[in-house]
Amino acid sequence: MAIKTRNFNEARQQASTNIELIWWVFMRVSGVLLVFLVLGHIYMNNIMISNTSIDYDYVASRFSQPLIKVYDLVMLALAMLHGTNGLRYVIDDYVHHAGWRSFIKFVLYFLVALLIATGTMLLFSFPFNKVGG
Repeated sequence: MAIKTRNFNEARQQASTNIELIWWVFMRVSGVLLVFLVLGHIYMNNIMISNTSIDYDYVASRFSQPLIKVYDLVMLALAMLHGTNGLRYVIDDYVHHAGWRSFIKFVLYFLVALLIATGTMLLFSFPFNKVGG
């Protein structure tokens, strides 16, 4: 079950294990980081340039920079883990049969690992070459 508290000390008292407390802290930290990462992403892709001028050449030139790849990988990983942990809370709260809960969580974790691995491979192995002049 999700820890429903207002501050860290209440969460520490209510957590059944240290891992629950770590996930409680992770949700707060990742939420704040994601706000700034997404706002930075929006600024870079919609405000710095016109979003009508975004094409393959723009994306290829952007992804040819290693720092942008790391930026997007961090955003992908944090978003996926943040959302997965939220879904884990929902599953714990609403799926009461232990067998079904375990099965649903296994499928969720498998899909998240697959999506993060696919995103990472795409970012770091796809040859982003310009097609235009």
